[in-house]
Amino acid sequence: MSGQPGLFSSKAPLAAAMRPRSLDDVFGQDHLLVEGSPLRALADSASGQPGTSVILWGPAGVGKTTLAKVIAHSSEREFLELSAVSAGVKDVREAMDRARRALDMGSPPPVLFLDEIHRFSKAQQDALLPGVENGLVVLIAATTENPSFSVVSPLLSRSVLLTLRALDHDALTTVVTRALSSPRGLDSRFVLGEGVLDALVARSGGDARRALTALEAAASVALGRIASAEGSADVGSTDTGSRGSTAPVEITEDDLSHALDVALVTYDRDGDQHYDVVSAFIKSVRGSDADAALHYLARMVEAGEDPRFIARRLVILASEDIGLADPQGLVVAMAAADAVSFIGMPEGRIPLAEATVYLALAPKSNAAYRGINQAIADIREGKAGVVPPHLRDAHYPGASGLGHGQGYLYSHDAPRGVARQHYLPETLRSARYYQPTTRGLEAELHSRYRVLRGIIDGEEAEGPGESDS
Repeated sequence: MSGQPGLFSSKAPLAAAMRPRSLDDVFGQDHLLVEGSPLRALADSASGQPGTSVILWGPAGVGKTTLAKVIAHSSEREFLELSAVSAGVKDVREAMDRARRALDMGSPPPVLFLDEIHRFSKAQQDALLPGVENGLVVLIAATTENPSFSVVSPLLSRSVLLTLRALDHDALTTVVTRALSSPRGLDSRFVLGEGVLDALVARSGGDARRALTALEAAASVALGRIASAEGSADVGSTDTGSRGSTAPVEITEDDLSHALDVALVTYDRDGDQHYDVVSAFIKSVRGSDADAALHYLARMVEAGEDPRFIARRLVILASEDIGLADPQGLVVAMAAADAVSFIGMPEGRIPLAEATVYLALAPKSNAAYRGINQAIADIREGKAGVVPPHLRDAHYPGASGLGHGQGYLYSHDAPRGVARQHYLPETLRSARYYQPTTRGLEAELHSRYRVLRGIIDGEEAEGPGESDS
């Protein structure tokens, strides 16, 4: 259930009604609002500066749109707003024409706020460049994705990149308590029961908009609960005083739980959060922290991430980071991938969790991964060499006349099933690509590798029996 527009003091939703009107009302971004900062200078109409374009990068609900509107209001600039979801090059050009007319009238360059700039194509972003370069507009662009990958270099170089942070516990607490008491918000008509504030903040994921939306929804549920208990339709009116009492309505944890069926998960499948969470997931498994790995797995599952994507990442990780320290890791990862494909979700979360825990607790080795990478690097550098004659194919007519196959020692004829014989090209005779660790099963492989290497190289080390090699 969500709060309805106009249910309380404002006709707008609570999150919109409580939008800050000055930089001093913005919480959680103190690192960007110190005296002399680009945002402060831009908002100061008396600074005499034409205005520097900025790109605001941060998660949803941290105040990107708010900052743009506050700056436009504080600097007495016209505010032009476009969304990259629906706008095109034509809309950008119309905004530039409007800005040019404003300048001709002696007005300062307007603020052009472009939301979700990462959704603009390169051509669309290029259309912004003339207006930014010529000072027609002060561009304030907002994005939830890393601008280094989503914004064209010319535009990025002409703007100041500012990173916004997810709101911490204290900032969200301030936002919620202010909304409870403000005449623009709930106007002291509600109070939060024990534990509700902490629960609300915890379930908001650092997003002020989500926190206020959740608060409004919970207040609506509280009103409905009281109306049902008292059997009075008047209780659900816009004035809680209609009950004949001025006592505020208490919002309980049950009200909050009924308003929010699922915890609000901060995760963008198509954005920067997608890569951050996946990265944290892989690094947690690699770092052998099963608890952290399950946490990030849960975030992906709850956000609706494609389970096949998660399974593929586990298969890659089993090959790259577990390797021969526990070859069973790849088997488990493949089994989880097959199980997810067979049973689907939500049950697929279980084999994914099992594979995640198994791989996190498994011994780690990237020796095979490093070995193939080094071998490929040598090939790309021209270190290939020629195949030794005794290893060349000798099964076609004339091959023996070329010396192919001559001198080859058949391994099974050797006393220990391993012959003293060179296999690498002569130019790479001393190359060693596989460097086994002493972790897990690879400890045994490490010992076996040294023995076999000694026999092959003619060092006559004591080797394993035929059944061992």
